[in-house]
Amino acid sequence: MTQFFSRRQFLAENAMGIGSVALAWLLNQEQAQARPKSVTAEQEHFDLKPKPAPMAPQAKAMISLFQHGGPAHMDLTDPKPELSKYSGTDFKGDIHYSFVNEASKKLLGSPWKFRKHGECGTELSELLPHLGEVADDICLIRSMHTGANGHEVSIRYFHGGIPGVVGRPNLGSWLVYGLGSESQNLPAYMVLTDPGGLPVDGVTNWSNGFMPSLFQGTVLRPKEPRILNLDAPAHLQGDLQAQNLELLQSLNRKHYEQHPHESDLEARIASYELAARMQTAAREALDLSQETQATQEMYGLNNPKTRDYGTRCLIARRLVERGVRFVQLFLGGQPWDNHSSIITGLPAICGRTDQPAAALVKDLKQRGMLDSTLVHWGGEIGRLPVTQDHGDPKKAGRDHNGQGFSIWLAGGGIKPGMTFGKTDEFGHKAVENVVTPNDFQATIMRLFGLDHQKLLFFYNGQEQMITNHRPARVVSEILNKPVPTVGGDA
Repeated sequence: MTQFFSRRQFLAENAMGIGSVALAWLLNQEQAQARPKSVTAEQEHFDLKPKPAPMAPQAKAMISLFQHGGPAHMDLTDPKPELSKYSGTDFKGDIHYSFVNEASKKLLGSPWKFRKHGECGTELSELLPHLGEVADDICLIRSMHTGANGHEVSIRYFHGGIPGVVGRPNLGSWLVYGLGSESQNLPAYMVLTDPGGLPVDGVTNWSNGFMPSLFQGTVLRPKEPRILNLDAPAHLQGDLQAQNLELLQSLNRKHYEQHPHESDLEARIASYELAARMQTAAREALDLSQETQATQEMYGLNNPKTRDYGTRCLIARRLVERGVRFVQLFLGGQPWDNHSSIITGLPAICGRTDQPAAALVKDLKQRGMLDSTLVHWGGEIGRLPVTQDHGDPKKAGRDHNGQGFSIWLAGGGIKPGMTFGKTDEFGHKAVENVVTPNDFQATIMRLFGLDHQKLLFFYNGQEQMITNHRPARVVSEILNKPVPTVGGDA
């Protein structure tokens, strides 16, 4: 007699058979094999255990303060006296606009004053007084260049190595893939988002791309509780929970032995095990009550304007202090995208972020952590020297500009108290010591003791690297310990 099954019975009895076959087939189709050429597929294994760097590293952790929207460099970090001198006159060069219907060729001089800071004499805007206090500790790069004015195309260039292309691992993924993590009780790559929402391009900002999900950024909630369900129910805590976790781990490992080399399965098991270890470690890492009142005030936790960003900057320091490899902070939307009313919009976002960012550098330095922790601050593009929506000065803004803009770096082997590169007299294009996002990535890799050309991930039968074989150079001029030139460093 023919026996019929309900859909529920069929799935219950066959999920571990058909489902695992389908998963194995898909993984085989993707050929997501990350290994040196000398290693066979049978030896493949993914984990986040610490791995020695091929070259002597200067940095062991990185905190990226990404500023979505495009900070106006000529109003913040790149003073242009000629722009002020000819403000209101027509710019005589060619300009590519993003918003042609609101375009103007009228030059717009900065309404804010610049002055020199520190022994290095770096000139910074009055909108960044706290950054001025750490001018001797930062390297200000004034010659960044993406060659594209759009947000997403340049964001993906910075994060994934190719302008506008999605589905690639981000810088944090590459670092933890190459080096693992010093902490086995916290995620290696952590993301601190904004209570105001996700940044432009959403979760793509911390994607693992074609790498196993083990290397994706782990997002902390932007408000308390930053990790939900950190504690087990009261009746399951203690020895009973330990026994349950031990049984679960045993079952998971037995299942994995039956399906070796399935990276997604391995990553899922690892995430379960990490979640168990995080119950104690994460609670302690996120407990800011352990910080002194003076430290909390330095980050601006006593000020409503700076409290949120300051809290996340302080959490970032606590995370790297506990062995997390890579931490990213994001703002909701793109608050630096000052197309209009820049006279009020720019001071507002500077007021939220300037003090906490500078406090992070100060705090790392006074704890002896700055030498080994790399701090990055910058957006994906800059702004044009001409005014957008010209008319009422109170409504004027600046359009996108990927031809020349500024970022800054501190610590982790970066030469402090210096500026590098130049834009033209109006701040439109990078004209000296141009630095691309691929150069930026190659330099970061070198600071961590990695060679961007040799850290490979095999996907679809091809060698993948963060710069995807695009021209890239290690910017040795900004390193504390210049490195010898090797193939590809021009």
